[in-house]
Amino acid sequence: MSPPDSALPFQQLSPDEILNAVESLGYACDGHVTALNSYENRVYQIGIWDNKPIIAKFYRPQRWSDDCINEEHAYTAELAEHEIPVINPLRDAHGQTLFQTGSYRIALYPRVGGRAPELDDPDHLVQLGRCLARIHNVSAVKAFVHRPSIDIKTMAQDPAEFLLANHFIPSDLTASYTALTQHLYTAIQACFARVENCGFIRLHGDCHIGNILWYDNAPFIVDFDDARMGPAIQDLWMFLSGDRNYMQARLHDLLEGYCEFRDFDACELHLIEPLRTMRMVHYAGWLARRWNDPAFFQAFPWFNTQTYWQTHILHLKEQLSLMAEAPLEWQRK
Repeated sequence: MSPPDSALPFQQLSPDEILNAVESLGYACDGHVTALNSYENRVYQIGIWDNKPIIAKFYRPQRWSDDCINEEHAYTAELAEHEIPVINPLRDAHGQTLFQTGSYRIALYPRVGGRAPELDDPDHLVQLGRCLARIHNVSAVKAFVHRPSIDIKTMAQDPAEFLLANHFIPSDLTASYTALTQHLYTAIQACFARVENCGFIRLHGDCHIGNILWYDNAPFIVDFDDARMGPAIQDLWMFLSGDRNYMQARLHDLLEGYCEFRDFDACELHLIEPLRTMRMVHYAGWLARRWNDPAFFQAFPWFNTQTYWQTHILHLKEQLSLMAEAPLEWQRK
């Protein structure tokens, strides 16, 4: 079991280091550097003389292999070739998109403006469904070779074991958390067993409102850093929250657009709550693994408090109940 990151991987990433890295790739920077909202990696808007700004993404060392990153870039290039609105990394004269500058790996992107979609707007959800279906049609053509798949071990068991082994769970809650997670694993496995013939395809993997830019009345899908293999519903369920009736209505809008371009297997609706549960456990484990990174301590001050863990356990208990209920209903018109 690895301890939390302690190497402070971005400590040396000063503004000068950032500008030098971008200029080493042939761009004339005007000195403007704006940090964007990113914690796993470091992402900056860089001003360019007599041109539009670009986005520079510095990858967290040792998270992904070069093969994994290049496979992500190839995936978005494949989507762009099919005129799907994604943000594709910029290429050099040799077609390369991943670069090594000093101790960092970096990719550059065009800047695309936009706003968040309105998930209360049925038209936005229908258009989003269409876009995701087109992505999945391309995704289903072949599988990832280097990137991981969604599974219970990596998305739930490993994070929970990390939290326990590194004493993040308060001692008075350890027994409750340990017992609860065992019940959760059983319930998740039971849900996946109901859809054991569900096919895995390439996915965005982290498709939520923060990774959608609404521009020119259409969605742009950004940040494929968590791309992996999994069921199609993984790229849909994060747009569904609230009470059951509200989620039901949003689901119908989303799938109305999705099914204009691709069939959807309603059996995958059994996976919404187990996938949500795994994400909750994984998110807590992710914060814990990065807790020695000063950026995390500043951005998530509410994490690793008694109140946080009590609330986290309460929410996981609610998920256990939700996984025992019937899934959302949908029938193609």
